[in-house]
Amino acid sequence: MTISPPLGQHASVLSALGARIASGAAKPGQVLTLEAVGSEFGVSRSVAREAIRVLESMGLVASRRRVGITIQPRQQWNVFDPRVIRWRLDSEDRAAQLVSLSELRRGIEPVAAALAAERADGEQCRVLAAAVSDMVVHGRSGDLEAYLRADTLFHRTLLEASGNEMLGALDDVVEEVLSGRTHHGMMPARPNPEAIALHDEVARAVRLGDAAAAERAMRAIIDEAAAAMRIEHQR
Repeated sequence: MTISPPLGQHASVLSALGARIASGAAKPGQVLTLEAVGSEFGVSRSVAREAIRVLESMGLVASRRRVGITIQPRQQWNVFDPRVIRWRLDSEDRAAQLVSLSELRRGIEPVAAALAAERADGEQCRVLAAAVSDMVVHGRSGDLEAYLRADTLFHRTLLEASGNEMLGALDDVVEEVLSGRTHHGMMPARPNPEAIALHDEVARAVRLGDAAAAERAMRAIIDEAAAAMRIEHQR
């Protein structure tokens, strides 16, 4: 019978190594060994191997016989992996990552909003409206974690309502953007009422089937968020 290593050990090694690579502290071309990883973190070879296997699936490292485990340049990374996004947001690369993510959102979410206006069902429209109501309540109280949950639900539902499975698959990416902004102090203490009003405009346009209005309001949401993050980052 094979006994699996403690999940906490694996997650700890994976997170530490992933963050080190994503931050640039471990440079491309640097070679690791399972023995060195196991020694540094006090884990077995099997735990070290499993962590490396996951990093390899993300493109952060490459394992080759007689060469070892080589840290890969950013061009090889799976930059859409939510864990890679989270590690980059935790690093000094945060500003560049947020700019990149904002540009990505500008390319996908307005399109998703327009499609949602054509395809959303009644339940999805109700979820969008309820999420906006919760954003209003939590925005006024300054409960940023509750606000984040409502905001995340709104954007996840919108991507799902687009009816496009590839857009829907980006929900974790968008969630990491929203979460990163909140957890790295790039949200104001009281969310901007204008941003909440724009979410309401999107929800209303989706419900009314107005694709142009939904796309326009979603683009304004992303532009407002990008501008706000720049201001908070400069403080």
